[in-house]
Amino acid sequence: MSEKNNKNNKKKKKNSQMIIRINDEERAQFIALCEDLDTSAAREVRHFIREFIAKHGDQ
Repeated sequence: MSEKNNKNNKKKKKNSQMIIRINDEERAQFIALCEDLDTSAAREVRHFIREFIAKHGDQ
């Protein structure tokens, strides 16, 4: 890994948590879909947050 890529990874360190309350059934469906799509629930939530910020951040 190059030094530049290593620095970029340090800038985006995942050091915060968000706790949300959701319905057990919705959570189970979400986890199952993520597994079917070979991704993680955390990755998809982070993706949603980034997209939301990109879309609404300049308002």
